[in-house]
Amino acid sequence: MSKLLVIALLLLPLINNGIYLAMAWDDQDFFKYCPPSKCSQHGPEVRFPFCLESSNTSAAAAASCGCSGTGGLTRMLACSGQDTILVHPVLGSYSVSAIDYRHSSVKLIPLVDPCLVLQQNLVISRNWSSRQVDVIDGMQLPDRDRQFSIWSYSNANLVCCSSEFTPAAAHADSIAGPVSCLSNTTHFFYLVDGYEGMSILPLDCKVFPVSDGIGGRLIPMYKFGERISDTFLSSSFKESAERMLSFAEMTVYWYYYLHCMLCELSGQRCAFSSQRNEQFCMPDPHGSRIKVIAATSSVAAFVVLLVTVATVLYFSLKTRYNAEIHMRVEMFLKTYGASKPTRYTFSEVKKMARRFKEKVGQGGFGTVYKGELPNGVPVAVKMLENSTGEGEAFINEVATIGLIHHANIVQLLGFCSEGMRRALIYEFMPNESLEKYIFSDDPNIFQNPSSTREAPRYCFRHRPRNGILASRVQPAHPPL
Repeated sequence: MSKLLVIALLLLPLINNGIYLAMAWDDQDFFKYCPPSKCSQHGPEVRFPFCLESSNTSAAAAASCGCSGTGGLTRMLACSGQDTILVHPVLGSYSVSAIDYRHSSVKLIPLVDPCLVLQQNLVISRNWSSRQVDVIDGMQLPDRDRQFSIWSYSNANLVCCSSEFTPAAAHADSIAGPVSCLSNTTHFFYLVDGYEGMSILPLDCKVFPVSDGIGGRLIPMYKFGERISDTFLSSSFKESAERMLSFAEMTVYWYYYLHCMLCELSGQRCAFSSQRNEQFCMPDPHGSRIKVIAATSSVAAFVVLLVTVATVLYFSLKTRYNAEIHMRVEMFLKTYGASKPTRYTFSEVKKMARRFKEKVGQGGFGTVYKGELPNGVPVAVKMLENSTGEGEAFINEVATIGLIHHANIVQLLGFCSEGMRRALIYEFMPNESLEKYIFSDDPNIFQNPSSTREAPRYCFRHRPRNGILASRVQPAHPPL
């Protein structure tokens, strides 16, 4: 074995690996050399399996981007001002308003009446006595070209008959017409499915050639229908032909291998390898940004869910806690008896306090307002706020002050317990609280010896009937 052969064999794996890397690099850079493009800022994005034609587009460039081929309907789009244009070989130009790559559909708006364009493209034959064709030739694309003909379409023959006729029921979906813009009183034109034979037509009908038609006289007609999930349900030939000639916006579908369709549906992009002459799937160029957005959205959604659950749990526990407090207060009031201070509703308390307009004091447990009983007796209404200890402040004050009867102690005249709103109604002391004098800044308040001497004996001369008055009970306005 020669040294040259040995070297060649040793280099063969490296060469193969280099070819593979070159192909991989080619695949990776597909959208670099065949980038998506638009005719205007708000126009549809044009990318594989379509190409946007320009003066710089060569046949080689179109082939490398997967847009070459000789199919009946083109995949080359063009710009006309701000519009994206698709040119039908027989029926004229259409404006492309939208392209849906995930569902393989294109929205088309005819720029001119397709029926009038068809009329202009008619080749008026002088030889009306030309022989009839027994079988209308259906257009069969070679396999090498069929892969590039992505549109769902069928071919139509234009047929002229000397009289109008009604197709047999079995063939009614294969014949459209008569075509109004072409027919008159002596000639009636019909579009007939290219795969049907002449036997379905009257004997006076002849095939009429059309200029620029594919295959000499065949007219490619887009197929219409609807896509349900991944299945395309095609309409009949007659329905498709009538919609093609209706001069209205329409949605047409294409089909470019199941692999490409699944690729687009998965959020990736279908691309084309000119070296392997096949399509392949590659990630969306903006995929990383989409993943970041998706991840951020997921985290944000989780945080929102967590906050929502915590909020619901908090209010649920708070409602349950408040219900327990309310039950304890109600049980106490029921045990306390009806013979003690009067129980009022909150609306009565609000009316009594003149809607809480005149504030006379503020403390840690609530605010005191001046009010008046229905009989005109002035009262101090204490609205409990920020109460803690499961209603203990309210229960203790009602139980304690309600049992005290002393000339120098304010008397509890009534109370209110309605939901979480609680109030205590005391007799009103016009000279305010005793603490004003005990803790006064006036240095002369205790200079009277008799006052100082009599004060302790005065404070404890009388005891309440239950003997529960202690030093923490203030003989004044209700403790604030």
